[in-house]
Amino acid sequence: MRDLSWLPRESGRKDHYLWGEEHFSTEAPGVIFEKKPIVDPGGNPVDGIYSAWIILNNPRQYNSYTTEMVKGVIAGFQRASADNSVVAAIFTAVGDKAFCTGGNTKEYAEYYSKRPNEYGIYMDLFNGMVDSILNCKKPTICRVNGMRVAGGQEIGMACDLTLASDLAIFGQAGPKHGSAPDGGSTDFLPWMLPMELAMWNCVSCEMWSAYKMHRLGLISKCVPVLRDGDKWIRNPLVHTDTYVADGEIVYGEFKSGEEAKQARQVIKDTPTDFTLLDKEVEKVLWTFTNLFPGCLIKSIDGVRMKKKFFWDQAKIINRHWLAANMNGEAFLGFNAFNTKKITGKDTIDFIEFRRQMAASSPFDDEFMASVLAKPQK
Repeated sequence: MRDLSWLPRESGRKDHYLWGEEHFSTEAPGVIFEKKPIVDPGGNPVDGIYSAWIILNNPRQYNSYTTEMVKGVIAGFQRASADNSVVAAIFTAVGDKAFCTGGNTKEYAEYYSKRPNEYGIYMDLFNGMVDSILNCKKPTICRVNGMRVAGGQEIGMACDLTLASDLAIFGQAGPKHGSAPDGGSTDFLPWMLPMELAMWNCVSCEMWSAYKMHRLGLISKCVPVLRDGDKWIRNPLVHTDTYVADGEIVYGEFKSGEEAKQARQVIKDTPTDFTLLDKEVEKVLWTFTNLFPGCLIKSIDGVRMKKKFFWDQAKIINRHWLAANMNGEAFLGFNAFNTKKITGKDTIDFIEFRRQMAASSPFDDEFMASVLAKPQK
């Protein structure tokens, strides 16, 4: 082998981070960035090798993301991508109630509605958030600790794998609350589900259990998190045994009536413990650790390309429509949700809306007042 030691080489490590610490904070609402050692199957930390955790921290508002939090997510995935000591990025959130319920409705209603240009600029940041996940040069794992709804479902589906608490629920909210799930769901769902199931999940605003999501192949794993002493209790609100009802095979559907009421009480009375979920995360991380990093990310990018293809086709035009919609249905939908403590109702009067539309009424203040619920006395 020839001696190449005489060739001049620059010493020292380059800093490839785009941002410092300014977008990370342990104060809520914010985003926490944390590196945790990789753990071997014996539970021993591996020196010098880490996972990067991007953690949504807004539990009082079900980890909905504010404008500043969107910046934090982008910075977190860019940092994980550029850190050679990081094996994979974990996207999760604080608490046991929600991974993420999407954009911060208070901010949408009180600032962005009726400001379409401002919302368009915000959507550039949102698109950058999804891009930061799809472009991360490390595998991405969504660790779902609770509800993954609306925009939360979309940024979760941008990840490569999903491991979930079996208490988690999944679904969209757009058509019910004044938007369309164009932050990824209209792109990803037809790639991940049969077309009619993708359609129904996209438009119905129906919530699906983690077990149903797993059965349909939308998530990799769901594990119990309710723990009573040494006993793990599967989500009592969901049918986890297969049976036939009304001619259909039922598995993973929610219970109703008295059964549901009793199940909710069990959930309320039983502490949550994410030990099993974190063990599943550790197993995946250990698998990734023992693969060639270059071959691993090339393989992942090869699969991601299919999701990314559809996302890239639509993200720009969707940005413009979502911005324009802030002058119309989004104004109504987000404000109805934001004032539900005042009115007791989180949606508009859809029947009256359609009557006004059928009468070709102008979309003015009188129209809007007629469909928004009135304050409770």
